[in-house]
Amino acid sequence: MRIDIITVLPELIKSPFEHSIIKRAIDKGIVEVYFHNLRDYSKNKYKQIDDTQFGGGSGMVMMIEPIDKCISKLKSEQNYDEIVYMTPDAPTLNQAMANQLSLLKNIIILAGHYKGVDQRVRDLFITKEISIGDYVLSGGELGAAVLCDSIIRLIPGVLNDETSALSDSFQDNLLAPPVYTRPSDYKGHKVPDILLSGNFAKIDEWRSQKAMERTQLIRPDLLED
Repeated sequence: MRIDIITVLPELIKSPFEHSIIKRAIDKGIVEVYFHNLRDYSKNKYKQIDDTQFGGGSGMVMMIEPIDKCISKLKSEQNYDEIVYMTPDAPTLNQAMANQLSLLKNIIILAGHYKGVDQRVRDLFITKEISIGDYVLSGGELGAAVLCDSIIRLIPGVLNDETSALSDSFQDNLLAPPVYTRPSDYKGHKVPDILLSGNFAKIDEWRSQKAMERTQLIRPDLLED
């Protein structure tokens, strides 16, 4: 998979891609990630990429021209399956969305900033809009990093145990059950006997039951879906 990230602050977003699972995926050649500084596509001598709103109002708006130039250049070099815009006023990222995006070959992610982008960018170029939650950040860079992490870890070969992602919370619209490791008895707090029994059929049954109970308690809305 190839991911191209368009951002006003590439230095802000690079760090998550230089460590841990994502870095290993890049080093293995499983995924390629490229960062594009939007200011490089500004014709303004001050590298301006934002301006005041027509009609008045507080906050600056990202201009269409540098975004158009950047996206057009990328599209001239290869085809993209999705052009994603990170913005709070969009459908919220969930596991099903991450699963779907992980199957694609090439995507562009545009990190919003300031008051957002000129609406014509959304109308003309964007094929998918994603929010990571009902709150506002200073920019879309952190959201883009979250999206990439949720996608990349699902690509075959990224995780050492590929079945691990299949048992994550939300994969089956349930929260994950409790997990335990050594020691089996810590200051009188013991691991449930069933997990030490070796009866894997019963263990699976226990985990399913606990997943249902946790979901009902913490996120009953998932059961409605």
